[in-house]
Amino acid sequence: MSDAAGKLAPVRRLRVAVHAEDVLRRTALSKVVAEAGHIIVDTQDAADVVLADGDCLPGETRPVVKLGGVDHDLPGVLSRDADASQIDAAVRAVCAGLIVRLPGAMDSGFGAMRETGGQSLLTPRELEVLAALAEGMTNKAIARRLNISLHTVKFHVESLFRKLGARTRTEAVAKASERRRRETITL
Repeated sequence: MSDAAGKLAPVRRLRVAVHAEDVLRRTALSKVVAEAGHIIVDTQDAADVVLADGDCLPGETRPVVKLGGVDHDLPGVLSRDADASQIDAAVRAVCAGLIVRLPGAMDSGFGAMRETGGQSLLTPRELEVLAALAEGMTNKAIARRLNISLHTVKFHVESLFRKLGARTRTEAVAKASERRRRETITL
C-alpha cells in the first residue's frame, strides 16, 4: 500500500453560525464548535450550517441543527444536552445533506395508523367474507363464491378477527352484529 492510499483525507472545516438568545450559552456552543475544528461566523455571513439553541431565526434558509425540542421541518434535531461529539457529527451530517434526529423522536415510518373512535373499518371484501361466515360457509366455499384463493379467504378471516377482537368465526359474526346494531341510527 502506498503512502498516499494510507492517508486520510483532511477533515473539512465548516463555517458554523451559532444562534442562541442567552450570551453564555452562545459562548459555550461557540467554544464547542471551535474545538471541533470549525470556523465560527456571524449569522449574517455565509455559513455552511447553523447551530441553534432552541428556536432558530425566522426564514433561515441554511441547514440547521437545533438543540432541544422536536421540529420535523429542520434537517437536524438533537437534545439540548447533546455532547460535543454529537454536535460535531450532527453539524457535519446536516451540512452533507443528511437528516439527524433523536433516537426516540423517530417516527415508525409506515406503521399502522390509529383508527378514529378506536374501531377499524371493514373493507368491502371483508364484509363479503363476514356475510359468508354468518351463513356458516367454509373457507373453501367462500373462496369459490367470491372467486378468490383459499389463502386470500384465510387472510380476510384473520383480518376480521383482528379488527373485531374475535378469536372464533362465531364470535366475529356476533361482534359484527353487535357493532352494527350500535352504529345503526334509528330515525
